[in-house]
Amino acid sequence: MTDLSARSTALRCGRYLLDLSRPRVMGIVNLTPDSFSDGGKHHTVDAGVAHARQLLAEGADLLDLGGESTRPGAAEVSEADELARVLPVIHALRDCGVPLSIDTAKPAVMRAALDAGADMINDIWGFRQPGALEAVAGSNCGLCAMHMQGEPRTMQTAPEYDDVVEDVLRFLQVQVARLEAAGVAPGRISLDPGFGFGKTVPQNYRLLRELDRIAALGYPVLIGVSRKSMIGAVTGKAVGDRMAGSVAAALSAVQRGARIVRVHDVAATVDALKIWDTVETVATP
Repeated sequence: MTDLSARSTALRCGRYLLDLSRPRVMGIVNLTPDSFSDGGKHHTVDAGVAHARQLLAEGADLLDLGGESTRPGAAEVSEADELARVLPVIHALRDCGVPLSIDTAKPAVMRAALDAGADMINDIWGFRQPGALEAVAGSNCGLCAMHMQGEPRTMQTAPEYDDVVEDVLRFLQVQVARLEAAGVAPGRISLDPGFGFGKTVPQNYRLLRELDRIAALGYPVLIGVSRKSMIGAVTGKAVGDRMAGSVAAALSAVQRGARIVRVHDVAATVDALKIWDTVETVATP
Protein backbone atom coordinates (compact mmCIF):
# COMPACT_ATOMS: atom_id res chain seq x y z
CA MET A 1 0.00 0.00 0.00
CA THR A 2 1.22 3.52 -0.80
CA ASP A 3 2.59 5.40 2.19
CA LEU A 4 0.08 8.11 3.13
CA SER A 5 2.67 10.74 4.00
CA ALA A 6 4.50 10.23 0.71
CA ARG A 7 1.24 10.31 -1.23
CA SER A 8 0.22 13.68 0.21
CA THR A 9 3.55 15.46 -0.30
CA ALA A 10 3.70 15.20 -4.10
CA LEU A 11 1.20 15.11 -6.95
CA ARG A 12 1.94 13.74 -10.39
CA CYS A 13 0.66 16.28 -12.92
CA GLY A 14 1.54 15.06 -16.38
CA ARG A 15 4.95 16.52 -17.20
CA TYR A 16 5.48 17.64 -13.60
CA LEU A 17 5.85 16.11 -10.16
CA LEU A 18 4.41 18.87 -7.98
CA ASP A 19 6.27 19.06 -4.68
CA LEU A 20 3.73 19.57 -1.89
CA SER A 21 6.17 19.72 0.99
CA ARG A 22 4.93 23.32 1.22
CA PRO A 23 1.47 24.60 0.26
CA ARG A 24 1.07 25.58 -3.38
CA VAL A 25 -0.95 28.36 -4.98
CA MET A 26 -3.16 27.61 -7.99
CA GLY A 27 -4.00 30.76 -9.95
CA ILE A 28 -7.50 30.98 -11.43
CA VAL A 29 -7.82 31.94 -15.09
CA ASN A 30 -11.50 32.33 -15.98
CA LEU A 31 -11.99 32.24 -19.74
CA THR A 32 -15.74 32.81 -19.49
CA PRO A 33 -17.82 35.94 -20.14
CA ASP A 34 -19.99 35.29 -17.06
CA SER A 35 -17.56 34.52 -14.25
CA PHE A 36 -18.88 35.49 -10.81
CA SER A 37 -15.53 36.87 -9.69
CA ASP A 38 -14.24 39.07 -12.49
CA GLY A 39 -17.17 39.75 -14.81
CA GLY A 40 -15.53 38.10 -17.81
CA LYS A 41 -12.52 40.43 -17.95
CA HIS A 42 -10.25 37.64 -19.21
CA HIS A 43 -12.52 35.70 -21.56
CA THR A 44 -10.67 36.51 -24.81
CA VAL A 45 -7.59 34.46 -25.66
CA ASP A 46 -5.19 37.41 -25.46
CA ALA A 47 -6.67 38.66 -22.18
CA GLY A 48 -6.65 35.17 -20.69
CA VAL A 49 -3.02 34.56 -21.61
CA ALA A 50 -1.98 37.97 -20.31
CA HIS A 51 -3.78 37.35 -17.02
CA ALA A 52 -2.18 33.92 -16.69
CA ARG A 53 1.27 35.40 -17.20
CA GLN A 54 0.52 38.04 -14.57
CA LEU A 55 -0.43 35.32 -12.08
CA LEU A 56 2.81 33.51 -12.86
CA ALA A 57 4.73 36.71 -12.19
CA GLU A 58 2.92 36.96 -8.86
CA GLY A 59 4.12 33.48 -7.88
CA ALA A 60 1.46 30.99 -8.99
CA ASP A 61 2.71 27.40 -8.77
CA LEU A 62 0.12 26.12 -11.23
CA LEU A 63 -2.73 27.56 -13.28
CA ASP A 64 -6.36 26.47 -13.51
CA LEU A 65 -8.04 27.36 -16.81
CA GLY A 66 -11.82 27.29 -17.03
CA GLY A 67 -14.04 27.71 -20.08
CA GLU A 68 -17.43 27.24 -18.40
CA SER A 69 -18.77 29.12 -15.40
CA THR A 70 -19.96 26.89 -12.55
CA ARG A 71 -21.51 29.63 -10.44
CA PRO A 72 -25.08 28.90 -9.24
CA GLY A 73 -27.53 29.49 -12.07
CA ALA A 74 -24.92 29.77 -14.80
CA ALA A 75 -25.95 28.74 -18.30
CA GLU A 76 -24.50 25.57 -19.77
CA VAL A 77 -21.76 25.92 -22.38
CA SER A 78 -21.50 23.74 -25.45
CA GLU A 79 -18.53 21.46 -25.92
CA ALA A 80 -17.48 23.42 -29.01
CA ASP A 81 -17.59 26.77 -27.19
CA GLU A 82 -15.65 25.44 -24.23
CA LEU A 83 -12.96 24.01 -26.50
CA ALA A 84 -12.73 27.27 -28.43
CA ARG A 85 -12.12 29.16 -25.19
CA VAL A 86 -9.63 26.76 -23.62
CA LEU A 87 -7.49 25.17 -26.33
CA PRO A 88 -5.81 28.34 -27.69
CA VAL A 89 -4.83 29.33 -24.15
CA ILE A 90 -3.36 25.89 -23.45
CA HIS A 91 -1.32 26.13 -26.65
CA ALA A 92 -0.07 29.59 -25.66
CA LEU A 93 0.87 28.57 -22.10
CA ARG A 94 2.00 24.95 -22.35
CA ASP A 95 5.66 25.94 -22.06
CA CYS A 96 5.13 28.43 -19.22
CA GLY A 97 6.99 26.25 -16.71
CA VAL A 98 4.17 25.24 -14.35
CA PRO A 99 1.42 22.61 -14.56
CA LEU A 100 -1.71 23.62 -16.48
CA SER A 101 -4.95 22.42 -14.93
CA ILE A 102 -8.23 22.44 -16.86
CA ASP A 103 -11.46 22.99 -14.95
CA THR A 104 -13.96 20.89 -16.93
CA ALA A 105 -16.51 18.12 -16.53
CA LYS A 106 -16.78 17.20 -20.22
CA PRO A 107 -14.85 14.05 -21.25
CA ALA A 108 -14.27 15.37 -24.78
CA VAL A 109 -12.78 18.57 -23.38
CA MET A 110 -10.61 16.53 -21.02
CA ARG A 111 -9.21 14.48 -23.91
CA ALA A 112 -8.60 17.48 -26.15
CA ALA A 113 -6.99 19.47 -23.34
CA LEU A 114 -4.62 16.62 -22.49
CA ASP A 115 -3.72 16.21 -26.15
CA ALA A 116 -3.00 19.95 -26.29
CA GLY A 117 -0.58 19.81 -23.37
CA ALA A 118 -2.61 20.15 -20.16
CA ASP A 119 -1.20 18.46 -17.05
CA MET A 120 -4.21 18.18 -14.74
CA ILE A 121 -8.00 17.84 -14.89
CA ASN A 122 -10.04 19.56 -12.18
CA ASP A 123 -13.57 18.12 -12.31
CA ILE A 124 -16.40 19.54 -10.18
CA TRP A 125 -18.38 16.35 -10.88
CA GLY A 126 -15.62 14.15 -9.45
CA PHE A 127 -15.31 12.15 -12.69
CA ARG A 128 -18.91 10.86 -12.41
CA GLN A 129 -20.02 11.92 -15.87
CA PRO A 130 -20.21 9.10 -18.45
CA GLY A 131 -16.83 8.73 -20.14
CA ALA A 132 -14.89 10.89 -17.67
CA LEU A 133 -12.94 8.03 -16.08
CA GLU A 134 -12.05 6.63 -19.47
CA ALA A 135 -10.91 10.08 -20.65
CA VAL A 136 -8.28 10.42 -17.92
CA ALA A 137 -7.35 6.94 -16.70
CA GLY A 138 -4.81 6.14 -19.39
CA SER A 139 -2.87 9.38 -19.14
CA ASN A 140 -0.38 10.59 -16.54
CA CYS A 141 -2.27 13.77 -15.67
CA GLY A 142 -3.10 14.93 -12.18
CA LEU A 143 -6.74 14.68 -11.12
CA CYS A 144 -8.83 16.66 -8.68
CA ALA A 145 -12.07 14.97 -7.67
CA MET A 146 -14.49 17.42 -6.08
CA HIS A 147 -17.65 16.91 -4.07
CA MET A 148 -20.81 18.59 -5.31
CA GLN A 149 -24.39 18.03 -4.20
CA GLY A 150 -26.80 18.45 -7.09
CA GLU A 151 -25.64 20.29 -10.21
CA PRO A 152 -24.40 23.85 -10.74
CA ARG A 153 -27.69 25.32 -11.89
CA THR A 154 -29.59 24.24 -8.75
CA MET A 155 -26.98 23.17 -6.21
CA GLN A 156 -27.65 26.03 -3.79
CA THR A 157 -31.37 25.31 -3.52
CA ALA A 158 -31.71 24.08 0.09
CA PRO A 159 -28.80 21.59 0.25
CA GLU A 160 -29.28 18.96 2.96
CA TYR A 161 -26.95 16.44 4.62
CA ASP A 162 -27.19 13.89 7.39
CA ASP A 163 -23.73 15.11 8.44
CA VAL A 164 -21.92 17.32 5.92
CA VAL A 165 -18.39 16.23 6.87
CA GLU A 166 -19.22 12.53 6.99
CA ASP A 167 -21.20 12.71 3.75
CA VAL A 168 -18.39 14.51 1.91
CA LEU A 169 -15.82 12.08 3.30
CA ARG A 170 -17.80 9.07 2.13
CA PHE A 171 -18.30 10.55 -1.31
CA LEU A 172 -14.60 11.27 -1.76
CA GLN A 173 -13.65 7.79 -0.58
CA VAL A 174 -15.99 6.28 -3.16
CA GLN A 175 -14.57 8.45 -5.93
CA VAL A 176 -10.99 7.54 -4.99
CA ALA A 177 -11.93 3.86 -5.11
CA ARG A 178 -13.51 4.33 -8.56
CA LEU A 179 -10.46 6.14 -9.89
CA GLU A 180 -8.00 3.58 -8.57
CA ALA A 181 -10.16 0.71 -9.85
CA ALA A 182 -9.98 2.34 -13.29
CA GLY A 183 -6.18 2.19 -13.12
CA VAL A 184 -5.38 5.68 -11.85
CA ALA A 185 -2.23 5.70 -9.72
CA PRO A 186 -2.86 7.09 -6.21
CA GLY A 187 -0.11 9.65 -6.70
CA ARG A 188 -2.19 11.37 -9.40
CA ILE A 189 -5.23 12.02 -7.18
CA SER A 190 -6.15 15.11 -5.18
CA LEU A 191 -9.43 15.87 -3.41
CA ASP A 192 -11.63 18.97 -3.07
CA PRO A 193 -14.54 19.10 -0.58
CA GLY A 194 -16.32 21.57 -2.88
CA PHE A 195 -16.89 24.71 -0.87
CA GLY A 196 -19.99 26.46 -2.17
CA PHE A 197 -21.08 23.54 -4.35
CA GLY A 198 -24.33 22.50 -2.73
CA LYS A 199 -23.54 23.73 0.78
CA THR A 200 -24.99 26.40 3.05
CA VAL A 201 -22.72 28.94 4.72
CA PRO A 202 -22.68 27.03 8.04
CA GLN A 203 -21.97 23.78 6.19
CA ASN A 204 -19.06 25.41 4.35
CA TYR A 205 -17.51 26.65 7.58
CA ARG A 206 -17.95 23.32 9.33
CA LEU A 207 -16.17 21.64 6.41
CA LEU A 208 -13.38 24.18 6.68
CA ARG A 209 -13.08 23.74 10.44
CA GLU A 210 -12.85 19.95 10.07
CA LEU A 211 -10.78 19.88 6.88
CA ASP A 212 -8.10 17.88 8.67
CA ARG A 213 -10.44 14.87 8.55
CA ILE A 214 -10.40 15.00 4.75
CA ALA A 215 -6.63 15.51 4.71
CA ALA A 216 -6.37 12.38 6.88
CA LEU A 217 -7.52 10.31 3.89
CA GLY A 218 -3.92 10.71 2.71
CA TYR A 219 -4.47 12.46 -0.62
CA PRO A 220 -3.49 16.09 -1.29
CA VAL A 221 -6.39 18.41 -0.52
CA LEU A 222 -7.11 21.22 -2.98
CA ILE A 223 -9.50 23.92 -1.81
CA GLY A 224 -11.26 26.79 -3.52
CA VAL A 225 -12.83 29.44 -1.29
CA SER A 226 -11.54 32.54 -3.05
CA ARG A 227 -14.10 35.39 -3.21
CA LYS A 228 -17.01 32.99 -2.69
CA SER A 229 -20.31 33.86 -1.06
CA MET A 230 -19.20 32.15 2.18
CA ILE A 231 -16.63 34.96 2.48
CA GLY A 232 -19.17 37.67 1.68
CA ALA A 233 -21.68 36.23 4.14
CA VAL A 234 -19.27 36.80 7.03
CA THR A 235 -17.51 39.99 5.93
CA GLY A 236 -20.44 41.72 4.23
CA LYS A 237 -18.12 42.59 1.36
CA ALA A 238 -18.91 42.54 -2.35
CA VAL A 239 -17.07 40.06 -4.58
CA GLY A 240 -14.31 42.48 -5.54
CA ASP A 241 -13.57 43.34 -1.90
CA ARG A 242 -13.14 39.83 -0.51
CA MET A 243 -9.37 39.44 -0.84
CA ALA A 244 -8.57 39.69 2.88
CA GLY A 245 -11.31 37.26 3.83
CA SER A 246 -10.26 34.87 1.08
CA VAL A 247 -6.63 34.89 2.21
CA ALA A 248 -7.71 34.25 5.82
CA ALA A 249 -9.82 31.29 4.69
CA ALA A 250 -6.94 29.91 2.62
CA LEU A 251 -4.60 30.09 5.62
CA SER A 252 -7.21 28.37 7.80
CA ALA A 253 -7.40 25.58 5.22
CA VAL A 254 -3.62 25.22 5.01
CA GLN A 255 -3.43 25.07 8.81
CA ARG A 256 -5.85 22.13 8.61
CA GLY A 257 -3.96 20.23 5.92
CA ALA A 258 -4.77 21.73 2.51
CA ARG A 259 -1.78 21.49 0.15
CA ILE A 260 -3.12 23.49 -2.83
CA VAL A 261 -5.18 26.67 -2.59
CA ARG A 262 -7.04 27.81 -5.71
CA VAL A 263 -7.19 31.60 -5.66
CA HIS A 264 -7.81 34.76 -7.65
CA ASP A 265 -5.46 36.94 -5.57
CA VAL A 266 -2.18 35.14 -6.10
CA ALA A 267 0.30 37.78 -4.89
CA ALA A 268 -1.48 38.35 -1.58
CA THR A 269 -1.88 34.62 -0.96
CA VAL A 270 1.76 33.90 -1.78
CA ASP A 271 2.91 36.56 0.70
CA ALA A 272 0.56 35.27 3.40
CA LEU A 273 1.80 31.72 2.94
CA LYS A 274 5.43 32.85 3.15
CA ILE A 275 4.71 34.38 6.56
CA TRP A 276 2.74 31.32 7.68
CA ASP A 277 5.54 28.99 6.55
CA THR A 278 8.18 31.07 8.31
CA VAL A 279 6.21 30.99 11.56
CA GLU A 280 5.85 27.22 11.27
CA THR A 281 9.41 26.36 10.26
CA VAL A 282 11.77 29.02 11.63
CA ALA A 283 14.42 27.58 13.92
CA THR A 284 14.39 28.64 17.56
CA PRO A 285 17.58 30.61 18.36
